[in-house]
Amino acid sequence: MTGLRGYFHPKTATGAASLIPAPPWRYSGDLLTVEYRTDPGRVRELLPEPLEPAAEDPGAVALIWADWQSCADSGQELLDPVRAQYKEAFAVVRCTYRQRTYTRCVFIWVDKDFAVARGLHQGYPKKLGSIHQTRPHPYGPAPRIEAGARFGATLAAADRRLAQAVVTLREPCESNGFVNAHPMLHHRWLPSVEKGKGLALDELIESGAASFEGGQPWTGEAELELFEAPTEELARLEIREPIAAYYRQVGVVWDGGRLLESGTSGAE
Repeated sequence: MTGLRGYFHPKTATGAASLIPAPPWRYSGDLLTVEYRTDPGRVRELLPEPLEPAAEDPGAVALIWADWQSCADSGQELLDPVRAQYKEAFAVVRCTYRQRTYTRCVFIWVDKDFAVARGLHQGYPKKLGSIHQTRPHPYGPAPRIEAGARFGATLAAADRRLAQAVVTLREPCESNGFVNAHPMLHHRWLPSVEKGKGLALDELIESGAASFEGGQPWTGEAELELFEAPTEELARLEIREPIAAYYRQVGVVWDGGRLLESGTSGAE
């Protein structure tokens, strides 16, 4: 009997229909990052065992918009742009595990199914949404990457707007923030198909970029608003104090993670 092929569902005789190819996955993107402080208790409630809030600035949050082009090793998706281009918006916080500081994505929305599937594999809690951000361009009315340039960004899901921001660049800087500056610490969860059996998959994993390159980061100020919605909880990370905003173009390669432990999260 011929075996089924493909890195992810659907598996077929050829594997061509698989929703995502095998890693490494390569990304080119424009990132708009808005950092602010919220109630540290709201961050704490999103951290399952054995994670703890960051020792310093435990209420720090980064809300990030990203306009991506991505591909597998062959790069063929770039010549069929519907398979390469997508947008996402995600909220990250910092946490500690075994006295090391990590970044953890607690909410994330994307606008393509293949990005959702990659998130399931990587431990990102991805949902479908509508994400838009201003793109820079050296000609016409679009902003240049320069002092005074203004960028807008919006996030919506299930017909409700969840967040909007206007970022005004001020000057070049050393990095695009500190909240998203650590290895990622995620859980991979899958409930058992049998009722009452808990989680069939319960893994705590570490991952990060296999390689990274980036352009000059810029910093500035942001006007950020979050909105309530019946099936979303981003607004619980309420804005108490702005920190800064950033813009940067990056290139990233993701090629797997590392299992830290299994069956210890206590998640239901």
